[in-house]
Amino acid sequence: MQRAVELAHEVMGATSPNPAVGAVLVKDGVEIGVGATQPAGHDHAEIVALKQASDLAKGSTLYTTLEPCCTWGRTPPCTKAIIQAGIAEVHFAVIDPNPAVSGNGRDELAAAGIKVVEEEADGARELYEAFAKHIATGTPFVTTKFAMTLDGKIATHTGDSKWVTGPEARGFVQQMRRTCDAILVGVTTALMDDPYLTSRDDDGNPVERQPIRVVLDSTCQTPTGAVMFRQPGSTLIATTESAPDRRIEALEQAGAEVVVLPTGEDRRVDLPALLAHLGSRGVVNLLVEGGGSVHGAFFDGGLVDKVYAFIAPIIVGGETSLSPVEGQGVTLMANAWRLAHTRMEQIGQDWLIIGYPQRDSGNNYQDLQG
Repeated sequence: MQRAVELAHEVMGATSPNPAVGAVLVKDGVEIGVGATQPAGHDHAEIVALKQASDLAKGSTLYTTLEPCCTWGRTPPCTKAIIQAGIAEVHFAVIDPNPAVSGNGRDELAAAGIKVVEEEADGARELYEAFAKHIATGTPFVTTKFAMTLDGKIATHTGDSKWVTGPEARGFVQQMRRTCDAILVGVTTALMDDPYLTSRDDDGNPVERQPIRVVLDSTCQTPTGAVMFRQPGSTLIATTESAPDRRIEALEQAGAEVVVLPTGEDRRVDLPALLAHLGSRGVVNLLVEGGGSVHGAFFDGGLVDKVYAFIAPIIVGGETSLSPVEGQGVTLMANAWRLAHTRMEQIGQDWLIIGYPQRDSGNNYQDLQG
């Protein structure tokens, strides 16, 4: 099963909006077929493994990270193929989070006389946290990522922010980008940093599949000469009715897609409306890489599902140095967002803390995962 989890991780990001699944077929203690989910419209992991095993599949045991599908979509149901192949036993790590079909695949296999085992596996549930939220709410799973110094700064008092973390941490961020469907920043980041916002390989070259670049820009101040418009992939400017028509037209001519959304109480882009829009176009994983203002807005709205916080062992000081999360914040320490299910790992010279923000009432991750 752990081998199946590894296979699923290898295709994370390449299968969206379908979940990444890994599958391994074993017979007489020997691996006879392996598979991982192919891009949408192509074979699921179980089918890849079955094709590889061919006639040897009869009487074998299948290990798969997600309950096999039993419905028709772009491809036939995997349960039918498993039954027809004569599989004797199926182990799966996570039941399908889609409430409309959850457990149906398991029951169909059992009814066909196949032994079905639900088996826990490290990292398996995390594979489907975004899919679970998207299928249940229609909105993306929101991950915020920021890098800060030991004294909680993301830049010096002059605004210099290159680089807070070392090359290993920056390489890790590229891995994160390769698994997300969209990257979001605020217009201040677009103005100050002129970022590429691309997903790149280990050699620094853009990869084939690029996440959508999303810029929060309520009045369309993004420069038409921004370098992101000359990068592979698409750029979406999320704006409001306050944006002048001439600026909207100029950005569209520069190659951007401009979406006019409702405004929130702060007269900026309404974030729930933006998430609904992104979810409707198949964005399952959203990576928020904005500055303190953008992160603060997402936290103030209770819209953050997961946090990746990089901490560099450096101190810059400065009363006016920027911090990673601003916004209104909380009035009492008792109301602070607290990270649950946290883990920490060292990446190069830096430390990474990963967790799920929650208050006493929990958050999307807690509600969906139980």
